[in-house]
Amino acid sequence: MKIKIKETVKIKRGWSLYKLAKVLDLPQQTIYSWANGRTQPSYDNMDRLCETIGCGVGDLFEAEPVQHKLNLAVNQ
Repeated sequence: MKIKIKETVKIKRGWSLYKLAKVLDLPQQTIYSWANGRTQPSYDNMDRLCETIGCGVGDLFEAEPVQHKLNLAVNQ
């Protein structure tokens, strides 16, 4: 599941992923891996991420519309 880190941090704080990595004191590659869906943050890092950005966990995840899910189920 892809996390909308890049969009959320830009809207909420006006920061780049680079700035977020510096504020969280994490490697830049870690933040980019989360943003690109290659890896997922741990629960602790998810809490830190939400607290730093000023958002809820639900704000970071892409919601798949129910209609799209229903269309996929019908077409299979």
